Amino acid sequence: MHNVGELLDAWHAAAAHGDFDAYFSRMTPNAVFLGTDESERWTREQFEDFARPYFDGEEAWTYRVLERHVRPWRVSTNKDKPAVAWADEILDNDHYGHCRGTAVLVRGEDGAWRIDQYSLTFLVPNDAAPRVVELIRSTDK
Repeated sequence: MHNVGELLDAWHAAAAHGDFDAYFSRMTPNAVFLGTDESERWTREQFEDFARPYFDGEEAWTYRVLERHVRPWRVSTNKDKPAVAWADEILDNDHYGHCRGTAVLVRGEDGAWRIDQYSLTFLVPNDAAPRVVELIRSTDK
């Protein structure tokens, strides 16, 4: 994929269709995935182990892109270094509602973009933040 948006769309579609190989082939070998739980900082290999059972069905998970921003002015054009792009997106999920995904992508020598780091977070309205923080603190022991 030579376009960051196309790569992210294909990555989300691979999960929605339960295509393990297509999903993980869009990540670099050293990729890191940051999930919503504090304990969820996974290398690609750890994330593959975690995710494999979800991909055994017809669908692993489905996130629909509502909004995406790719910062092309931050895409490296230095031929001595890999090109890097940053993206953030608002996603919709049937279970979690609206979430934010942020990605760091690198372009390989083959010209294809791959996800090097992805972080998924819940969107908490500011008015609800004190209650959410209190709930989180009450579960920390």
